[in-house]
Amino acid sequence: MLEPDSPHKTQVKFYGLDHLRALAIAYVFLFHYFILSGDQPAWLPGFAAFGWTGVDLFFVLSGFLIAAQLFEQVRQNQVISFRVFFLKRFFRIIPAYLVTVGLYFVFPLFREKEALPPFWKFITFTQNIGLNLKDYGTFSHAWSLCVEEHFYLLLPLIVMALQYTGLIKKSVWLIIMLFILGVAMRLYSYNSLYLPHIANNVSWMYWYKYIYYPTWNRLDGLLAGVSIAALYRFYPYTFAKISKYGNLCIIAGPTVVTAAYFLCKDQRSFNASVFGYPVIAVGYGLLVMGAISPAGFLYRWQSKVTGFIAALSFAIYLTHKGIIHITHRLLEGCNINSNLMLLISIAACILAAYLLHIRVEKPFMKLRHKIIRQPGT
Repeated sequence: MLEPDSPHKTQVKFYGLDHLRALAIAYVFLFHYFILSGDQPAWLPGFAAFGWTGVDLFFVLSGFLIAAQLFEQVRQNQVISFRVFFLKRFFRIIPAYLVTVGLYFVFPLFREKEALPPFWKFITFTQNIGLNLKDYGTFSHAWSLCVEEHFYLLLPLIVMALQYTGLIKKSVWLIIMLFILGVAMRLYSYNSLYLPHIANNVSWMYWYKYIYYPTWNRLDGLLAGVSIAALYRFYPYTFAKISKYGNLCIIAGPTVVTAAYFLCKDQRSFNASVFGYPVIAVGYGLLVMGAISPAGFLYRWQSKVTGFIAALSFAIYLTHKGIIHITHRLLEGCNINSNLMLLISIAACILAAYLLHIRVEKPFMKLRHKIIRQPGT
């Protein structure tokens, strides 16, 4: 049953989530950097090899923040406005995303690889379905935006249906079923779709195509975030008891992620492909739980640095591969030390993201505020 009289009556600023968002984008950046830079600097591959899981941390953060907004409306018996929800998501994501897509299609120098998937796949957010990473690997990191857009479409519809039918109290079983379904889907994808290509000299391409990119295989992090949001909004007193151990969650999270590292050391193995993602989701879920727990040190720690990086994280994510590629091309032949090249690339990516943030993201966020405040919206 839902616990009554939630104490969470006002919007809380979760400073701890800024630290995690900054961590996620830093980890993703370093992972892509060592791939694009030919494993340089020499110390980077060992440090950043697990950086692909930074996307999973983003998924947990998105699942929590979006679900928490919807669940608060449910808790207050408010009617969820599908229109307002999508206006918020549209103005937050689409303008910066379309500018980046435009850069990729208009300026070939921006492309970190040779060929792009068809334009229609980007504007319909279906680029992650059947993606051929070998031949169409440019702007491949947009796959995660496809997963999130599918999540933004389905979550409010599911919540509205549960609210209408009065089954919201039983939604915990739906979350559990979706976790189990994710494992089952990856089991099928691994055995029936990937294994027939295992002897192929480009079997890795099929692993990404059938296991890594499809939305139905990558919901674990989002579901972990939704679970935390449900606990936070609907079971506040249970949450309060658990949140007393916020620092323990912050310690337990990296411990579980470390276990996931060893489980996923061979990323295309059976255990990693089928069971690795829920373990990663649990680890990062514990970190998020610690970050929103008032007793945790991340909750109380305010930082202008991580706040700044967190604010730019979406713009950095969109543009970093292209900017890294351009930076390396422009400085090609300058005989720059690999560590210095990394620092220059970081600075270039932050500058490009800042320009995208102030010229595109912020103006459209202001426009969003004006439109949503209009009567009848």
